[in-house]
Amino acid sequence: MLVRFPRPLQPGDLVGVTSPSSGVPDALRPRLEVALTTVRAHGFEVEVGECMDGRGHVSATVEQRAAELQRMLVDPRIRAVVPPWGGETAIDLLANLDWAEISQAQPTWVVGFSDTATLITPLTLLTGWATVHGNNLMDTPYAPPEGLLSWLDIVTLDLKSTCTQTSPRAWREGFVDYVEHPAVDHLELNQPGGWRRLDGDRDREVDVTGRLIGGCLETLSPLGGSRYLDPTWLADAPGDERGGGGLIVYVEAAEADAFQVCRSLHGLRLAGFFDRAAAVLVGRTSAPDADTLTQEEAVLDALGTLGVLILADVECGHVAPYLPLVNGAIARVQHSPEASTISQTLA
Repeated sequence: MLVRFPRPLQPGDLVGVTSPSSGVPDALRPRLEVALTTVRAHGFEVEVGECMDGRGHVSATVEQRAAELQRMLVDPRIRAVVPPWGGETAIDLLANLDWAEISQAQPTWVVGFSDTATLITPLTLLTGWATVHGNNLMDTPYAPPEGLLSWLDIVTLDLKSTCTQTSPRAWREGFVDYVEHPAVDHLELNQPGGWRRLDGDRDREVDVTGRLIGGCLETLSPLGGSRYLDPTWLADAPGDERGGGGLIVYVEAAEADAFQVCRSLHGLRLAGFFDRAAAVLVGRTSAPDADTLTQEEAVLDALGTLGVLILADVECGHVAPYLPLVNGAIARVQHSPEASTISQTLA
């Protein structure tokens, strides 16, 4: 199978907004409008779907959510699909999507993280479509900090182009209340801290290349061993000389404690998800340690025997800022105690 990159968005292109998992409560509608205005300000049109109800944990019935997402994915007028955010049970959509029809359609950019990873990671692995694990729609109004990009930048990149992002070596503790501050667009990074190497010589410079794949640990781990999470083909996908014949696998925990993280990582390892990993990137997390096991120890307990580079505190999770990663792209990861950089090539 080939990795298929959607064509870059151009001014006037249509962005579809639907909630495959959780919708938007009335109190957060002002923030939604600010986010939609941000997308329009970049020159894009917006179509908001019917599945947006935020009164429960899902925005509509599984049949309605699947039908609306399916329609947006195969509609040639819609060039990107961006949910407001994740949720809890997008897993129920997987068996209700027509994957054959999606595979035959022209690729569309699909963007998001958290429970949205339950959809975009299988979308890449089942159809070859490249997808963007990046800031959700509700976080889009934030101007990205120096060194990072927004998904709005990523989806306009030309095929075979390369983008480079550098860790700002700072992060934000806590969330902004969008009810109280619906128009906030400045992301204050109030804590210092960059990527950390967990394996081997932590002061040695490293440089590794492979194709990107990954997502939220809590929502992806139940798919381990299924057809929805088999990355075997991706490691050998034709590309260019930078492909490397391996994977850069990234994972991030939303709220699971260290014991659950340990079990989930062990499960994915046993299911073969890390078999072709050249490196593992672990997102910064605010999830708790356990009484006798830290989050770092959990990662090393499960993945330390892989014998590959493991970097922690990467900006690819539920702790801001947000580092967009393109599932399927060829990535070059460079890290030293002084700087951390990832370059992604859409090839």
